[in-house]
Amino acid sequence: MPLRSMVIFLFVLFSGTAQAATILVWGDSLSAGYGLRAGEAWPTLLQTRLAQEGFPHQVVNGSVSGETSAGGRSRLPAALERHQPQVLILELGANDGLRGLPPSLLADNLGAMVSAAQQAGARVLLVGMQMPPNYGPAYTRRFAATFAEVATAHRTALLPFLLDGFAERKELFQADGIHPTAEAQALILDNVWPQLEPLLGARTARRAQR
Repeated sequence: MPLRSMVIFLFVLFSGTAQAATILVWGDSLSAGYGLRAGEAWPTLLQTRLAQEGFPHQVVNGSVSGETSAGGRSRLPAALERHQPQVLILELGANDGLRGLPPSLLADNLGAMVSAAQQAGARVLLVGMQMPPNYGPAYTRRFAATFAEVATAHRTALLPFLLDGFAERKELFQADGIHPTAEAQALILDNVWPQLEPLLGARTARRAQR
Protein backbone atom coordinates (compact mmCIF):
# COMPACT_ATOMS: atom_id res chain seq x y z
CA MET A 1 0.00 0.00 0.00
CA PRO A 2 1.43 3.45 -0.93
CA LEU A 3 2.50 5.56 2.05
CA ARG A 4 -0.12 8.25 1.46
CA SER A 5 -2.93 5.67 1.29
CA MET A 6 -1.68 3.99 4.43
CA VAL A 7 -1.68 7.29 6.32
CA ILE A 8 -5.26 7.99 5.26
CA PHE A 9 -6.32 4.45 6.25
CA LEU A 10 -4.77 4.74 9.70
CA PHE A 11 -6.29 8.18 10.23
CA VAL A 12 -9.78 6.89 9.43
CA LEU A 13 -9.29 3.76 11.54
CA PHE A 14 -8.11 5.53 14.65
CA SER A 15 -10.57 8.40 14.24
CA GLY A 16 -13.39 5.88 14.29
CA THR A 17 -12.15 4.00 17.33
CA ALA A 18 -11.47 7.19 19.25
CA GLN A 19 -15.01 8.45 18.84
CA ALA A 20 -16.62 8.57 22.26
CA ALA A 21 -19.78 6.62 22.89
CA THR A 22 -22.63 8.54 24.49
CA ILE A 23 -24.29 7.99 27.85
CA LEU A 24 -27.66 9.72 27.88
CA VAL A 25 -29.01 10.60 31.33
CA TRP A 26 -32.79 10.84 31.05
CA GLY A 27 -34.23 12.04 34.32
CA ASP A 28 -35.93 14.73 36.35
CA SER A 29 -34.68 17.36 38.81
CA LEU A 30 -32.70 14.75 40.75
CA SER A 31 -30.43 14.45 37.73
CA ALA A 32 -30.90 17.92 36.22
CA GLY A 33 -29.11 19.55 39.17
CA TYR A 34 -32.02 21.49 40.62
CA GLY A 35 -30.79 24.11 43.10
CA LEU A 36 -27.13 23.36 42.37
CA ARG A 37 -24.45 25.37 40.65
CA ALA A 38 -23.26 24.41 37.19
CA GLY A 39 -20.97 21.41 37.36
CA GLU A 40 -22.20 20.08 40.70
CA ALA A 41 -24.85 17.58 39.60
CA TRP A 42 -23.96 13.90 39.61
CA PRO A 43 -24.02 13.51 35.77
CA THR A 44 -21.17 16.03 35.60
CA LEU A 45 -19.31 14.09 38.27
CA LEU A 46 -19.93 10.98 36.19
CA GLN A 47 -18.03 12.52 33.28
CA THR A 48 -15.04 13.01 35.57
CA ARG A 49 -15.32 9.44 36.93
CA LEU A 50 -15.36 8.03 33.40
CA ALA A 51 -12.14 9.84 32.53
CA GLN A 52 -10.51 8.67 35.76
CA GLU A 53 -11.50 5.07 35.06
CA GLY A 54 -10.27 5.13 31.46
CA PHE A 55 -13.62 5.16 29.67
CA PRO A 56 -13.98 7.47 26.64
CA HIS A 57 -17.74 7.99 26.96
CA GLN A 58 -19.40 11.37 26.67
CA VAL A 59 -22.23 12.16 29.08
CA VAL A 60 -25.26 14.00 27.71
CA ASN A 61 -27.67 15.13 30.41
CA GLY A 62 -31.17 15.35 28.98
CA SER A 63 -32.86 15.62 32.37
CA VAL A 64 -35.61 18.17 32.96
CA SER A 65 -36.81 19.38 36.34
CA GLY A 66 -40.43 18.43 36.98
CA GLU A 67 -40.43 15.78 34.27
CA THR A 68 -42.86 12.87 34.54
CA SER A 69 -42.54 9.48 32.90
CA ALA A 70 -45.13 10.56 30.33
CA GLY A 71 -43.14 13.65 29.43
CA GLY A 72 -39.92 11.70 29.21
CA ARG A 73 -41.59 9.13 26.99
CA SER A 74 -42.79 11.78 24.55
CA ARG A 75 -39.36 13.40 24.28
CA LEU A 76 -37.21 10.29 24.13
CA PRO A 77 -37.50 9.20 20.47
CA ALA A 78 -36.01 12.46 19.20
CA ALA A 79 -33.20 12.29 21.75
CA LEU A 80 -32.34 8.72 20.79
CA GLU A 81 -32.17 9.69 17.15
CA ARG A 82 -30.05 12.75 17.87
CA HIS A 83 -27.56 11.31 20.36
CA GLN A 84 -27.56 7.60 19.44
CA PRO A 85 -26.47 6.63 22.96
CA GLN A 86 -24.67 3.44 23.83
CA VAL A 87 -26.20 3.62 27.32
CA LEU A 88 -29.39 5.21 28.60
CA ILE A 89 -29.66 5.97 32.31
CA LEU A 90 -33.41 6.21 32.86
CA GLU A 91 -34.19 8.11 36.07
CA LEU A 92 -37.87 9.03 35.94
CA GLY A 93 -40.86 8.34 38.12
CA ALA A 94 -40.39 10.51 41.20
CA ASN A 95 -42.80 13.17 39.94
CA ASP A 96 -45.34 10.50 39.03
CA GLY A 97 -45.20 9.35 42.64
CA LEU A 98 -45.39 12.82 44.13
CA ARG A 99 -48.55 13.42 42.09
CA GLY A 100 -50.02 10.10 43.18
CA LEU A 101 -50.28 8.81 39.61
CA PRO A 102 -51.09 5.11 39.15
CA PRO A 103 -48.03 2.83 39.20
CA SER A 104 -49.54 0.98 36.23
CA LEU A 105 -49.18 4.16 34.17
CA LEU A 106 -45.59 4.54 35.34
CA ALA A 107 -44.85 0.94 34.37
CA ASP A 108 -46.30 1.47 30.89
CA ASN A 109 -44.22 4.61 30.30
CA LEU A 110 -41.01 3.16 31.68
CA GLY A 111 -41.45 -0.02 29.67
CA ALA A 112 -42.02 1.95 26.48
CA MET A 113 -38.86 4.00 27.05
CA VAL A 114 -36.74 0.95 27.83
CA SER A 115 -38.01 -0.79 24.70
CA ALA A 116 -37.36 2.26 22.52
CA ALA A 117 -33.81 2.56 23.82
CA GLN A 118 -33.09 -1.13 23.36
CA GLN A 119 -34.47 -1.08 19.84
CA ALA A 120 -32.16 1.87 19.13
CA GLY A 121 -29.20 -0.23 20.25
CA ALA A 122 -28.70 1.24 23.72
CA ARG A 123 -28.15 -0.61 26.96
CA VAL A 124 -30.41 0.67 29.73
CA LEU A 125 -29.87 1.29 33.41
CA LEU A 126 -33.26 1.79 35.04
CA VAL A 127 -33.04 3.86 38.22
CA GLY A 128 -35.69 3.32 40.87
CA MET A 129 -37.23 5.69 43.38
CA GLN A 130 -39.18 5.34 46.61
CA MET A 131 -41.97 7.45 48.03
CA PRO A 132 -42.08 8.76 51.62
CA PRO A 133 -44.31 6.81 54.04
CA ASN A 134 -47.01 9.48 54.16
CA TYR A 135 -48.23 8.21 50.78
CA GLY A 136 -49.45 5.07 52.53
CA PRO A 137 -47.91 1.59 52.69
CA ALA A 138 -49.91 0.13 49.81
CA TYR A 139 -48.96 2.88 47.36
CA THR A 140 -45.32 3.10 48.43
CA ARG A 141 -44.84 -0.67 48.09
CA ARG A 142 -46.52 -0.80 44.70
CA PHE A 143 -44.59 2.21 43.46
CA ALA A 144 -41.18 0.83 44.49
CA ALA A 145 -41.96 -2.61 43.04
CA THR A 146 -42.78 -1.11 39.64
CA PHE A 147 -39.15 -0.47 38.75
CA ALA A 148 -38.04 -4.02 39.52
CA GLU A 149 -40.93 -5.44 37.53
CA VAL A 150 -40.11 -3.32 34.48
CA ALA A 151 -36.42 -4.21 34.72
CA THR A 152 -37.23 -7.91 34.92
CA ALA A 153 -39.72 -7.80 32.06
CA HIS A 154 -37.25 -6.04 29.78
CA ARG A 155 -34.09 -7.76 31.06
CA THR A 156 -32.33 -4.55 31.84
CA ALA A 157 -30.01 -3.35 34.62
CA LEU A 158 -31.60 -1.86 37.72
CA LEU A 159 -30.54 0.48 40.51
CA PRO A 160 -33.43 -0.01 42.97
CA PHE A 161 -33.14 3.36 44.74
CA LEU A 162 -31.17 6.39 43.59
CA LEU A 163 -30.89 7.85 47.10
CA ASP A 164 -30.00 4.60 48.84
CA GLY A 165 -27.93 5.03 51.98
CA PHE A 166 -28.67 8.68 52.70
CA ALA A 167 -32.39 9.29 52.10
CA GLU A 168 -32.91 9.80 55.85
CA ARG A 169 -30.03 12.25 56.30
CA LYS A 170 -31.74 15.65 56.30
CA GLU A 171 -28.45 17.54 56.16
CA LEU A 172 -27.87 16.13 52.66
CA PHE A 173 -31.06 17.68 51.29
CA GLN A 174 -31.94 21.22 50.33
CA ALA A 175 -34.48 23.24 52.28
CA ASP A 176 -37.37 21.65 50.39
CA GLY A 177 -36.43 18.26 51.83
CA ILE A 178 -36.64 16.68 48.36
CA HIS A 179 -33.58 17.67 46.36
CA PRO A 180 -30.11 16.48 47.40
CA THR A 181 -27.40 19.02 48.12
CA ALA A 182 -24.12 19.36 46.26
CA GLU A 183 -22.46 17.26 48.98
CA ALA A 184 -24.85 14.38 48.21
CA GLN A 185 -24.05 14.22 44.50
CA ALA A 186 -20.97 12.07 44.99
CA LEU A 187 -23.07 9.63 47.01
CA ILE A 188 -25.58 9.42 44.16
CA LEU A 189 -22.76 8.71 41.73
CA ASP A 190 -21.43 6.00 44.04
CA ASN A 191 -24.87 4.37 43.88
CA VAL A 192 -25.06 4.61 40.09
CA TRP A 193 -21.52 3.53 39.22
CA PRO A 194 -21.55 -0.17 40.19
CA GLN A 195 -24.65 -0.75 38.06
CA LEU A 196 -23.42 1.40 35.18
CA GLU A 197 -19.86 0.16 34.79
CA PRO A 198 -20.75 -3.30 33.43
CA LEU A 199 -22.71 -1.63 30.63
CA LEU A 200 -19.77 0.42 29.36
CA GLY A 201 -17.64 -2.23 27.69
CA ALA A 202 -13.85 -2.31 27.78
CA ARG A 203 -11.74 0.61 28.84
CA THR A 204 -9.79 2.28 26.05
CA ALA A 205 -7.39 4.27 28.21
CA ARG A 206 -5.22 3.56 31.20
CA ARG A 207 -6.97 4.20 34.51
CA ALA A 208 -5.92 7.53 35.99
CA GLN A 209 -4.15 7.65 39.32
CA ARG A 210 -6.35 9.17 42.01
